[in-house]
Amino acid sequence: MKNVIVFFSLLFIVSSCKEKSNYKYLPESIGQVQSILVVMEEDLWESAVGDSVRKAFMSPIKGLAVAEPAHHIQYIPPSVFKGTVKQNRTVLAVGLDSLSLAHIKKDVYARPQLIGVVKGVDQADLMRQFQAKKRDFITAFKELEIDQTQERFKRSLNQEKGIENLLGVGVDIPSAYRLGMQTESFAWIDRAIPAGSSNLIAYALPYNSFDNPETFVEDIVAARDSVVKINIPGPDVPGKKTYMKTETVFMPYVFPVEIGGMKGVEVRGIWEMHNYPMAGPFVSYILNDPSRDRKIVLEGFVFAPNKEKRPHLFELEAIVNTLHPIQR
Repeated sequence: MKNVIVFFSLLFIVSSCKEKSNYKYLPESIGQVQSILVVMEEDLWESAVGDSVRKAFMSPIKGLAVAEPAHHIQYIPPSVFKGTVKQNRTVLAVGLDSLSLAHIKKDVYARPQLIGVVKGVDQADLMRQFQAKKRDFITAFKELEIDQTQERFKRSLNQEKGIENLLGVGVDIPSAYRLGMQTESFAWIDRAIPAGSSNLIAYALPYNSFDNPETFVEDIVAARDSVVKINIPGPDVPGKKTYMKTETVFMPYVFPVEIGGMKGVEVRGIWEMHNYPMAGPFVSYILNDPSRDRKIVLEGFVFAPNKEKRPHLFELEAIVNTLHPIQR
C-alpha cells in the first residue's frame, strides 16, 4: 500500500509541475507498439481487478482465424516503476487510495506518453472506476500507437503514385512497400514479411452500393469478391482455377468509421484462396466520396502462416489512416 501511495504522489507532483511550465524537457518514450505497462500491487493484479484489466486489453482481435490479443500487457508492481521503466509510452496505473477517479495524464515522464490512472477506496470501487473509463483508455492508447507507427514509417515513404493516380487521394506508404500491380480500376501494393506478405489494395465502387440494410454485410462480401476474384489470382494448380474470396463460415465484422473526413465502414474478416490452402485476415475500409459519386475502398490483408498477424494488420491500419486530400 505504501508503494502505491508514493507512486501516485509522485505522479501528482510531476503533473502539477508540468502545469506550471509551458515546456519541460522529457526523454523519448519507449515500448513496443500495442504494448501496455500495467502498474499495480500484486494482490490487485491477481484479483478481479487484474482480471478486468486483462479482459479489457487482451480481448481477441475480431476477424482473425486464430485468436490473438489486441495488446501485449507487461505487469510490474509499483516498486519497480522507476528509472527508464517510467518512460514507457502507454501505462495503466491502478491502486487503492482515499480518492475515487479514473483519468489520463499526458507526457508525465516521457514524450509522447499516456498514463491511465485509476484510484478507488476498495477493489469494487477500482473496478467501477476502470469500467467507466476503459473505453477511453483503449481509444487514447490506440490513437497514440497509430500516431507513433505513422511517424516511424513517414521517415521513409514510397514515392510511387499508384493509389494517388487511381483514386485521387493521398496515402502515406512506407518505402518497404512496392507497387506490384496497377490497372485502370485497381492498385495492389505489397511488401515481404517473414514467411509471407503484407498487402494493400485500392479500388472504387458505385456510390449507391449497399443500399439495402437487410443485406448490407452480404452485399459488401459480394462486392469485395467480385473485385478480388478478378485481380488477385492464387497459385497455378493444374486443372483448377484459384482466386481470392471472402471466407463466409464466419461473416465479417462491420463497424462505422471516419477517415480523412470520409465516413464509411471498417470491415474485418478472413480471406481465402478458392481451390488452394491459403488464407489470412483482412481489414477493409469502405469510405463514402459523394463529391465523386463513389465509394473508395482501401484494404489491407496479410499472409503469414503460423506467424502473428496483429502487428502487420496494425501497420496497414495506420497506413490507411493517413488518407488525405491531394493539394493540386
